[in-house]
Amino acid sequence: MILSRSHFKLNTLLILSFLIILNQSFASDKKITLLEIKGDIEPGTWRITKKAIQAAETSKSDILFIQMNTYGGLLNIADSIRTALLETKIKSIVYIDNNAASAGALISIACNKIYMRKGASIGAASVVNQSGEILPEKYQSYMRALMRTTAERRGRNPLIAEGFVDPDLVIDSIKPKGKVLTFTTQEAIDNKYCDGAAESIAEVLKAEGISNYEIIKIEPTFVDKVIAFLINPAVSGILILLILGGIYFEIQAPGIGFALLVSAIATILYFAPLYLEGLAANWEIILFFIGLALIIVELFVIPGFGIFGISGIILMVCGLAFSMVMNNFFNFSISGSGKLMNSFSIVLAALILAIIVSVIFGKNLMKSSVFRKIVLEDEQKSDQGYSVAVSPDSITGRIGVAITDLRPAGKIELDGIRYEAVSDDGYISKGENVFITKQENVSVFVKKAI
Repeated sequence: MILSRSHFKLNTLLILSFLIILNQSFASDKKITLLEIKGDIEPGTWRITKKAIQAAETSKSDILFIQMNTYGGLLNIADSIRTALLETKIKSIVYIDNNAASAGALISIACNKIYMRKGASIGAASVVNQSGEILPEKYQSYMRALMRTTAERRGRNPLIAEGFVDPDLVIDSIKPKGKVLTFTTQEAIDNKYCDGAAESIAEVLKAEGISNYEIIKIEPTFVDKVIAFLINPAVSGILILLILGGIYFEIQAPGIGFALLVSAIATILYFAPLYLEGLAANWEIILFFIGLALIIVELFVIPGFGIFGISGIILMVCGLAFSMVMNNFFNFSISGSGKLMNSFSIVLAALILAIIVSVIFGKNLMKSSVFRKIVLEDEQKSDQGYSVAVSPDSITGRIGVAITDLRPAGKIELDGIRYEAVSDDGYISKGENVFITKQENVSVFVKKAI
């Protein structure tokens, strides 16, 4: 069969049209990077937002989509998120499916588009502490400026943005004096602070004219979940218990090393997540270790227990407590006194519990089957080829002399041989005679000789 030239041209046009339509169909697929911001705006929120923006830029997503439901959070974190949203070239859409209050309102107006579920709200952005108390004017002034400049960048009315913060501002037919502005969904639409109402993400994308899309959801990683678990106040309290209990137990029974190892691991697990979250600063961690150093000096260098020991305890407690609270070098206004008191309560409760546990269960723990599995306690007997200077029972009941202070651990000397010793009488000064009550492994137990 022979096709005419006109038929050939027609078929060619049909094929080209089909290819163009097919190409447009594939080209209309949009990449959407989805980020959920729910709960308080905290350091973890900033970390996952950075990850979402980076993922959107790397994958060349068309839209960074934020699904939001928050009553607010830390201002400095919200400001960091706001700045990142303004600087990225990726189009940002926020979908408020319930609340965008305070810090959430600032983040929302930093996005290119705002959509809200019916019954949602946006506004109420006055700066408060953890107890809900309004902070001083300098914080309100800073927040007002942030809201104004963010609204201006996105082509929104800056006066309304300021009204979210300032109760004294009057906006004709919108906001009376004496009330902080909060918009419902319809009010936000009427005042051009919302681009439309929607009941789902799909409805938002449909309103944006997007029908073919691929959603890349940013989920918290295993590391994110571990950090969130470790900074939980209850877990922090357990870690503090292990830190302080390990130090106390090591002082009571020096040379074993296991208690010190537990304390060191707990210290890392306590400070590292808080540091990564931006809560623990360098000076707070240094404060803790200075306190620890002072206690060591008091125990092993200076007799008795005085200013060094007391100062050390205070610095350690402060270092642990301050690390749990957002602050600006002793300025705790943003976090509030309530959260600071909570952190101190956790630390002090853990300290008291650590001492109680160590005193009551310390000796029984050393004799427990679990402890014996992790501590080397085999005797090196002479009939097995080992050379021992003295039989384990030969020094029990004899009188030696303390060659270091025992508080309660130290060293004694008997017949020119030195022994690790633990006092059953509390503090014993260097040079005092001691009565050896018993011997266990490489340590002997003593009391003051009468």
